Amino acid sequence: MKLLLTASGLRNDTLREALRDLLGKPLASANVVYVPTASVAEPGDHGWFIEDLNRVHALGWREFDVLELNGLPQRMVLDRLLRADVIYVEGGSHYHLARSITGNGLAEGILQALESRVYVGVSAGSMIFSRHLTEHSADVIGDAADLHVLGATTVESPFGLFDWYLKPHLYSPHFPERDDAWADRIVARADFPIYFIDDDTALRVVDDKLDIVSEGRWRFHPRHDTPRGV
Repeated sequence: MKLLLTASGLRNDTLREALRDLLGKPLASANVVYVPTASVAEPGDHGWFIEDLNRVHALGWREFDVLELNGLPQRMVLDRLLRADVIYVEGGSHYHLARSITGNGLAEGILQALESRVYVGVSAGSMIFSRHLTEHSADVIGDAADLHVLGATTVESPFGLFDWYLKPHLYSPHFPERDDAWADRIVARADFPIYFIDDDTALRVVDDKLDIVSEGRWRFHPRHDTPRGV
């Protein structure tokens, strides 16, 4: 399994080079499937979505596919994922994305696809692997309203691979409230480990090994311990 879990996509050379290393061949020889599902549940201006779509497309793939997880036959979705070398899952509502995966019975098939493909997550697309993606974490993080607006009070983690939770966009100008004080308030309530990453950082997971790829800043809190970061 090869995962590159970003906050805002492949925004810098370090993150793009990390993808090339994981892929092991030129992007021009690879197929990518771009999954916009999480973005459709976000209200307001979607300029951020268009910007990232264009950024990814401009990397020069052999084939650039776009795949919505809802409304298509399960077999068609999984076949399209299996056709790709890179599965790129866009940001937006992590709750909508998680519910789309579980509600369409896609979790097992996606995990099988990830055994031999590279996964790039953006924000919501990076958050769905934690076993702590639940209504409890929604209360801890303070975004339960984003779950309730979907008409839901519970959410099931589609994969449950990691004990830690990922929270993106630390120090982001697009989320000015996400500063150190904001992170500290979450940590004070949390009973699970949390990575906070900025828009120039990613977690790289290769099988059972995790490291940080960054041109920016990040924080890790193993529950209530003293933060550290670079």
